[in-house]
Amino acid sequence: GSVRRLIINADDLGLTSGVNRAILEAHQRGIVTSATLMAGGRAFAEAAQMAQAAPDLSVGCHVVLVDGQPLLPPQQIPSLLAPDNHREGQFRTSIGQLAAAAVRGRIAASEVEAEATAQMRKLQASGLTLSHFDTHKHAHMFPSLLRPLLRAARACGVRAVRNPFAPVKPLAFADLLRRPRLWKRYSEVRTLRLWLDSFRSAIADEGMLTTEGTFGIVSTGALDEPLFEAVIGCIPEGTWEFVCHPGYDDADLYTVRTRLRRSREQELRVMTSPAAKEALQRHGVELTSWRQLVQEAVNN
Repeated sequence: GSVRRLIINADDLGLTSGVNRAILEAHQRGIVTSATLMAGGRAFAEAAQMAQAAPDLSVGCHVVLVDGQPLLPPQQIPSLLAPDNHREGQFRTSIGQLAAAAVRGRIAASEVEAEATAQMRKLQASGLTLSHFDTHKHAHMFPSLLRPLLRAARACGVRAVRNPFAPVKPLAFADLLRRPRLWKRYSEVRTLRLWLDSFRSAIADEGMLTTEGTFGIVSTGALDEPLFEAVIGCIPEGTWEFVCHPGYDDADLYTVRTRLRRSREQELRVMTSPAAKEALQRHGVELTSWRQLVQEAVNN
């Protein structure tokens, strides 16, 4: 029969204390199976402790190369820094700037590999076993960033990576018709199909594990029960990932740069709602985690 499986991954663990708390709730009371932790997040130490206390939560590294501060000293990773404020040693502030530099060949692969390795090692040094990694703003979509990231993951013993590409056809469901803002994002996601082949061959070359693709990117910031139900209703056969960003919209969240505020509480509600669990059961979609995916590959 047709098996349809879904990893539900919460991004941004470590961002703030409220985000940590929400992700743990979405895991313990809801349907989140996996989460990715930011090594440079201000609530990192607490997140690492919470993750260790939740043995069923599959933890990965949310590699940050944009919009934040590197772990390595600035002089070791000059090509990753914003060109306009070298002294402060910050990453570029937008994924557009990073993409432009990557496409022009201005990013040193060795620096990407070194910074990503430092971030993964920091998580491992806190006692966590990493099942997978993904990137802030899906930076690993860009082929020139993907390869060094995969090398870093392999060196750290991390076996799996998010497939950041959204399936195009199943997304064209009626719910999107009523949301013009989402159509704009949908058309942007479509253009990224050009890189999908490049992604698949890089994954094969490095022997990494991934899914068929990712849902939830288009609906980020707009997720509610009907939209979740619509997504679950159109998941094809195979193993897929659904990306979410649960959190509490508290004072802490205003001390970090993020466009997602109220939507984080809304996503927490959806992820812990009986309606979401019912939708999974009704459509015969089985929950799994990145760790399970890796364990199955090892056992086969």
